Amino acid sequence: MIKERVQIDGGFERKTIMYQILEAFCQNGNLILDEKLSTTMEGKRFKIILLENHQDEQKKEHFLNKHSFKLPEDYQFNREEIHER
Repeated sequence: MIKERVQIDGGFERKTIMYQILEAFCQNGNLILDEKLSTTMEGKRFKIILLENHQDEQKKEHFLNKHSFKLPEDYQFNREEIHER
């Protein structure tokens, strides 16, 4: 979620703007989403920006998903420890 500042009557009002990145494919002129939308979105209208998904991006994402791992929350990088080895 992004927050955007909007000026109203000389003051500022905080306005929250929600964005979500989803993947879909086009079939017979209709977009078919890879996942269902939340029920909180029911009845709302959306602006959609289409970006063509290229194979290179898919390969990069697949590589990162395959070779990534989570570090413990308390992990701290210690450069001296690496140089000692």
